[in-house]
Amino acid sequence: MEHLRFLSHAAGLFGLACGFLLVGHRLRVPPVVAMLAAGMLAGPHGLGWIADTHEVELFAELGIILLLFVIGLELSLDEVRRFARLIFVGGTVYVLLCVLGVFTPLWGASVPWNTALLAGFLVALSSTAIVLKGLGDCAQMSAPHGRIVVGILLFQDIAVAPMMLAIPILAGIVGDPGQALLGVGVKTLAVGGLVLVGGRFVVRWLLVRVAAARSRELLLLSVLALCLGIAWATGYLGLSLSLGAFLAGLVVSDSEVSHSVVDAIVPFRDVFTSVFFMSVGMLFDTRVFVSSWALILGLLGALLVLKVAAGCVAGLCLRYPLRTALLAGLALFQIGEFSFVLAGVGMQHGLLGVTEFQIFLSVAILSMAITPTLIAWLPRLGARLTDSSGAASSSSGPKSKLRDHLVIAGYGIGGRYVAQVAQESGIPYVVLEMNPETVRRERAKGVPIAFGDITQPAVLSHWNIEEARAMAILVSDPAAVQRAVVVARQLHPGIHLVVRTRYVAEIEPLLAAGAQDVVVEEYESAIEVLVRVLAAYMVPLDDIARLERRFRAQGYADLRAPQRVATSCPAGGACSTLDVTAVRVEPGSFVEGSTLAESALRQRHGVTVAAVRRGQEDILAPGADWRFAVGDVVYLVGSLDAVSEALPLFRSPGGDDASH
Repeated sequence: MEHLRFLSHAAGLFGLACGFLLVGHRLRVPPVVAMLAAGMLAGPHGLGWIADTHEVELFAELGIILLLFVIGLELSLDEVRRFARLIFVGGTVYVLLCVLGVFTPLWGASVPWNTALLAGFLVALSSTAIVLKGLGDCAQMSAPHGRIVVGILLFQDIAVAPMMLAIPILAGIVGDPGQALLGVGVKTLAVGGLVLVGGRFVVRWLLVRVAAARSRELLLLSVLALCLGIAWATGYLGLSLSLGAFLAGLVVSDSEVSHSVVDAIVPFRDVFTSVFFMSVGMLFDTRVFVSSWALILGLLGALLVLKVAAGCVAGLCLRYPLRTALLAGLALFQIGEFSFVLAGVGMQHGLLGVTEFQIFLSVAILSMAITPTLIAWLPRLGARLTDSSGAASSSSGPKSKLRDHLVIAGYGIGGRYVAQVAQESGIPYVVLEMNPETVRRERAKGVPIAFGDITQPAVLSHWNIEEARAMAILVSDPAAVQRAVVVARQLHPGIHLVVRTRYVAEIEPLLAAGAQDVVVEEYESAIEVLVRVLAAYMVPLDDIARLERRFRAQGYADLRAPQRVATSCPAGGACSTLDVTAVRVEPGSFVEGSTLAESALRQRHGVTVAAVRRGQEDILAPGADWRFAVGDVVYLVGSLDAVSEALPLFRSPGGDDASH
């Protein structure tokens, strides 16, 4: 009957977990917190459904192994190289400050040094799952503070393995601690080197052949055998099982089948890690929380101050402004999932007592529960900090002498293309970027780029925004984008502001703030899909170009404010489809050498020439005897269809169908 009792407990526990996850999803509570709460209710200190927590410890241990395996699997060397400075500078500073910030006062209060150091380890880690999900939901992953957070989280993932190795040493040091640490370090390097070097040649060869069989079951079983086998081997040699799982993940991540392996392993990891967090929740004693609530809340406040301060210092060391560093520190303030793993191992080795473990659980759970709300609040906090903060470093020195120039905010893919076209077109421009590494690299290549926060009036004024013709804002921080629009419009009411945003819902606030043109990634991707579908059906290119222009113009008009079209146009009027397009006269085109009257653009094609730019001269409303020449930029006014049909008259025979 023992197995029936175990199955009844397992069924009840998973059913309870499903209920808590459903409620947690409705209340926007992180899944980790929901799992902990389910364990608290089912455990010996709750309803007592499971009085003996040893029944789930085996599954919990397997969950830890799979969790570390997936971390190693997802930690590609390319990603480490891309975020190298953020990881190894920002991450090292953050973790060291957190460890020292906990260790120093505890050791000064006569807490044993090994326990104080373990407490520093617990505080130094943040929740990768909760933070990345929160940043993704708020579209802040690519924001400057999001990049800092990702780099520090990656360093924390790397730091977990040595922290796990250090705990048995902290608990069982006899004689010379340096010698013991050196022995474990040498053994770890030897095993790690053997696994990684051997895996690069043997495991990759093996996995390629397994994948060639096209059997999902074979691939999954092979990877699980590899993970558990390497974990067993490291455990047999006296090292951590988790270290072996982490090394196995690193080996597989370098193979061609890593993405397929992630898809196959993640469901198992989620199940077993859920059991782990429920097993941690079973250890939670509400009586300790009730009797020590003042201490717990005080420690939560101290945790917030310490981790935000560490994040600020790390961000400043990376040469980001204080506002960005503060936002990164707030996002990282919670205790991480692996802190539970370290605390459990520490309690097994006698480094933590039952009461200390209970207080740690209370503080950790509260910090995790607060995090989603705090991250959702970051954009508004960033806007408020912008209003009260000083100018960024790029506002120092003499004011720029640029005139009639383009200001490009952000040097990602979009910013690079805009800068390239501005360079080729002879348009003076300056790029403002918040990533100091990008600024240094691109400035060495001769790009006119500067480090600067576009939300700061002093920064924009330094780069003479008052005499700029246009500003293109291509950054991924929604709060910073909206604030930059407001600041630029205040400094230069006549500037043309073009803003890229991610979602349709952000159009109206940006237009209300003062942007003239808002380009929506969500909408542009839909148009691109439409164009490619039409091309697949062999629709003529001229028709595709005309439809693309019509959908883009009409779609944006509808998205912005359809009521404005109705009030400004009579019923059935055509002004909602009116278009103004600039086109260059190309060699051999139909209009080259002809007069405006001879081209009969208005009579035959329904378009009007509003102006012509020849060299540096602008001619408004040219007369009928005006003669077109190669290189003239002609501004056409007419309906979308009429303009689209007239464009080929200005192109060379067989030239590009794309409009200018």
